[in-house]
Amino acid sequence: MTIRTRFAPSPTGNVHIGNIRAAIYNWLFSRHMGGAFLLRIEDTDRARSTPEAVQTVLDALAWLGLDHDGEPLYQRTQRQRHLEVAEELLAKGAAYKEDKGGTGKGECIVFKMPGRDIAFQDAVKGEMAKKAEDVKDFVLVRSDGSPVFHLGNVVDDITMGITHVIRGDDHVENTFKHLAMYEAIGVPPPVFAHLPMIVNAQGKPYSKRDGAAYVGEFQKQGFLPEALFNSLALLGWSPGEDREVMTRDEMVASFSLERVRSAPSQLDMTKLLWMNGEHLKRRGHEEIAAGCRAAMERNGQWREDIDPAYFQAVVACMGERVNLFGDLGQQAGFFFDEAFPYDEKSVRKRLLKEGALDILHEELAVFEGLEPFTAAATEAALRTVAEQTGRGMGALVHPVRVAVSGTAVGPGLFEMLAVMGKERVLRRIRRTLEIYGGG
Repeated sequence: MTIRTRFAPSPTGNVHIGNIRAAIYNWLFSRHMGGAFLLRIEDTDRARSTPEAVQTVLDALAWLGLDHDGEPLYQRTQRQRHLEVAEELLAKGAAYKEDKGGTGKGECIVFKMPGRDIAFQDAVKGEMAKKAEDVKDFVLVRSDGSPVFHLGNVVDDITMGITHVIRGDDHVENTFKHLAMYEAIGVPPPVFAHLPMIVNAQGKPYSKRDGAAYVGEFQKQGFLPEALFNSLALLGWSPGEDREVMTRDEMVASFSLERVRSAPSQLDMTKLLWMNGEHLKRRGHEEIAAGCRAAMERNGQWREDIDPAYFQAVVACMGERVNLFGDLGQQAGFFFDEAFPYDEKSVRKRLLKEGALDILHEELAVFEGLEPFTAAATEAALRTVAEQTGRGMGALVHPVRVAVSGTAVGPGLFEMLAVMGKERVLRRIRRTLEIYGGG
């Protein structure tokens, strides 16, 4: 048997991460099993399923590398087949007509449940069962002649030869209805696997109120597609051996439904940023620098007078502090702006404490006579000062850091000084001393 899965979004303008996580699992399972991953666009709601909304879905899949096999099936083209199946169910006595609500506007076609308990083995959740009285008859075709979700969903899965339906666990209740429909139609049902919900820190369904919730938002924020893919794949699935940062090929090789957890998974933005940084490291330095520059250009932070070699050195110096391309412009603006602002808290704590400006005077004198002005040389010079004066390195490091960057946080001080160069460092220390009364 050839495994056939599908992703069946209803295009409404945005693609939620919960939906795309389902697409990722379907894709991983199909690729692992050597099967087919199919795409169905459930576009029967013509008011919402605009060409733009459909394109948003296609763009999200393409950005994440979720290639599908064959042409997409557009559900609106299957309407006639849906209605044919409804008529067949009527003829079998598995459905009946009813004027729902007694409105007199026309009869619906209603599916007749078999009147017995229904159970199935979920590939993620295990044994699932429902009492007969808990699943009522339901509408298949509205009084206006339009098929409902249940009819289109089951008929299209049959048409596409779907062997495994992997979807969110908000569909569990639908599955009991769908199993009855498969039996009435006379077709063996697929394997069902219901995925755990993605939740926020409070354990509630993750939504826009909790932050970025749509694929396009993560893309605009500068997340790498491989990082978002990797992170979402791990929200409910574990490859084992404490592996986290993985390529698509590694995930394909390891994926199985047996290792998908049934408990909800929390989206942790801090971990997602870390994951993005880990994948960023796997890209070449030139590509990282180009991405940082593009982000600075988009944010109006780039200046044409920035020396390319200096910019490359700054990117390398920032290193692991850059988890998103946009981080460089936000965290390292002081590298490029001589009129950088001073963080008031850092100034009070590191510059205005007793003796700090005197230390800065000493450091200025040491640096003026230092050649070559390398990371190793600046560190050795300050360690010599520490030994001669009995001061700790912290007392020497903090004032100069604030003097040259305006803040108490940043990359390694000595690497930062080397990148800035002697003239820039001396100029900034003198400026700081003038501003804060020590000049």
